[in-house]
Amino acid sequence: MVHSGSHVYDPARPSGSLHVRAAQVLEDNWTGTSTVPSRSLYPHQWSWDSAFIAIGLRHLSPLRAQTELETLLDAQWGDGRIPHIVFNPSVPLDAYFPSPDFWRSSTAGRAAGAPRTVQTSGIVQPPVHALAAWLVHRSDPGLSRARGFLTRVYPRLAAWHRYLLHRRDLGGGGLASVVHPWEQGMDNSPTWDAPLSRITPAPARSFRRADLAHGAPEDRPTDLDYGRYVQLATDYRDGGYADGTDEGAARRAPVDGGGGRRAGRFAVEDPAFNALLIASEHALARIARELGATGTARHARAERLTVALIDRLWDPAEGMFFCRDVRGGDTLVPERSISGLIPLLLPTLPRDIAAALVRTLRGPHFGLGGVTRLVPSYDLLGEAFDPHRYWRGPAWFNTGWLLERGLRAHGEQREADALRGTLLEIADTSDFAEYVDPYTGEACGALGFGWTAALTLDLLQRRPGHGVSPVGADAFDKSDKGGDRG
Repeated sequence: MVHSGSHVYDPARPSGSLHVRAAQVLEDNWTGTSTVPSRSLYPHQWSWDSAFIAIGLRHLSPLRAQTELETLLDAQWGDGRIPHIVFNPSVPLDAYFPSPDFWRSSTAGRAAGAPRTVQTSGIVQPPVHALAAWLVHRSDPGLSRARGFLTRVYPRLAAWHRYLLHRRDLGGGGLASVVHPWEQGMDNSPTWDAPLSRITPAPARSFRRADLAHGAPEDRPTDLDYGRYVQLATDYRDGGYADGTDEGAARRAPVDGGGGRRAGRFAVEDPAFNALLIASEHALARIARELGATGTARHARAERLTVALIDRLWDPAEGMFFCRDVRGGDTLVPERSISGLIPLLLPTLPRDIAAALVRTLRGPHFGLGGVTRLVPSYDLLGEAFDPHRYWRGPAWFNTGWLLERGLRAHGEQREADALRGTLLEIADTSDFAEYVDPYTGEACGALGFGWTAALTLDLLQRRPGHGVSPVGADAFDKSDKGGDRG
């Protein structure tokens, strides 16, 4: 039995029904080739959602988990980017905004190699995909080898990482930059407020927000923020989705005052985005070994990225990582976001940094094990904190899942077990909500949310008290032994 504050979750009591209900959510959201995050609010395929969903689906159907990732990769662009949305042509255009006719991928993205047979967005999301592919392979290696799953996805994943490491090194320090808040996934975080303040918002009359038909306005981004998102995306589209390190774009735009290479008015190095890239580099090394190569170069690249992450984004005085605003004087953004804790996922993180992250996680800014039930997405003491507004305070299940793995990887078994128990309890009581109030667990956003159900299935496979030795890439595997299907 796991105690979480005044609440008690007994894994032996509801796990069977919880497993069945989580599986039903994924069944309800399945389109035949992929899984939508939510039938109402998000009726298409989302990039990092599909990666997290595949991690859970592997416990139900390794074949479906493989298909989830393969469907997404079929929409990859010629330059290597994996778009953040793959649009379902059977869904009406007005069901979601920005819709395919906004992104115009097949025309505006032609020079970047956008596919002609499917409509996508032109921006990306965090690179969880190689980690997901490796875990999916391990859930049924026989099926994976028989289908040639890794043989087919490896070159695509390698191209994806090349795009991020070469086209998106906009700060010149070795890390990938995001060029829109939607790319980082934590869309409305206060971390973006200062970089976004340089963007003149698109006129309100120029777009219609479909999200407000499915979510409470007080839980969603403001019209002002949304106008800035739209303008930023419009500028990127009208520039042919070219990045600052593209040869043509580099000729058209000078080096900025901060030493970075220009790619529009927004470019930010984010700790969670880069930590997930590092984790997936380690996973790609394991995939390479499975396919007969050594993987040594990829492990070495992951370690170089870890050094760059610490060098550019770590603040020892604050005990966490911060975003770097490449366009705003190449300085750190002084906002405490859960993104700055996600590098705990990396088992090769230096011990003193991991220990500092755990202290920050438990401290007054995030309150885990004390005032909060789940880790808030933003600083409890920050001026912009709101326990219900999208990424400005609510707790999310994918970030909780990542931190549970990170705590376990660094020997914090009691904390990891407590977090696992609370995640399962709140997934159950919130009806697999998109996100929740970090204090109370009250449901916010969409219900029956894809990655909440999928990661619930994965956590149900995790044995309480089961540790992970922080010994490099192997640590991404050991927490799953005994839970995967053989």
